Amino acid sequence: MNGPDHYREAERLLRIAHDRSNDLFGEHLLATLTAAQVHAVLALTAATALGTDREWTDAAGTKLGGG
Repeated sequence: MNGPDHYREAERLLRIAHDRSNDLFGEHLLATLTAAQVHAVLALTAATALGTDREWTDAAGTKLGGG
């Protein structure tokens, strides 16, 4: 899993936690949020180490400008 993949996984897990916050209790909600945080930290670490490229901007939902 690369940095943008970690970013996307963090977003996915946060959506799950948000969408199912009434269904997830205790350990399940905490585990989902913790996993999202871990993926977010790994994404941030990768972004800091590698810089910005097209794959990062795609993961963030933005587009590189043409000029």
